[in-house]
Amino acid sequence: MKKIILTVAAICAFGFANAQDKKESSEGFAKGDLYLSGTFNFSSEKTGDFKTDSFTVAPGLGYFISDNLAIEGSLGFTSGKDVVDIFNDGDLYEVKNSGFGINAGVKYFWTPASKFSLSVGGNISYASVKSEVDGLGESTSKIIGVNVPVGLHYFVSDSFAITTSWGGFGYSSNDNGGDGAEKTTGFELGLDMSTVSFGLLYKL
Repeated sequence: MKKIILTVAAICAFGFANAQDKKESSEGFAKGDLYLSGTFNFSSEKTGDFKTDSFTVAPGLGYFISDNLAIEGSLGFTSGKDVVDIFNDGDLYEVKNSGFGINAGVKYFWTPASKFSLSVGGNISYASVKSEVDGLGESTSKIIGVNVPVGLHYFVSDSFAITTSWGGFGYSSNDNGGDGAEKTTGFELGLDMSTVSFGLLYKL
């Protein structure tokens, strides 16, 4: 199996005042801090004639309601294409996927005022994904998820931090398009390196 997974974090930040008026900041977090984040994910996986490509972008915003606790929210947009043997009869079909999602949660930080901090979070998500099968029609699936990720944050300057998150506990429910289709539910507990993602964070 040939597998390529690339995860890049993209951060967009805009100043609301000039440099002279910007308040002094220091490494780490404190109550009242606001930060921007955003993830860009591209993955490509191929096994024989079967291939999967996907692209996701998810800008986010966080706010510290106390010295250790932050609330977060993000919007996600995704698109992808699969080449699969749907009916196991040797015929390959192209499946195009596109959708959007929202995510909200909280995150607890140990030693948030330090350059380096460990965090654990809890979030819920909702996604709507449209699938179009070449020559067979389309359907829209609604997916609800709950996740408890673990993260690390390291400030490289007063405003920018390198972040990682991985594993944790996850639950998801997919209605598979509804209209009488059976739901797919699943639990996941993953702390191995294959679930690690890296990113950047910008503190305003």
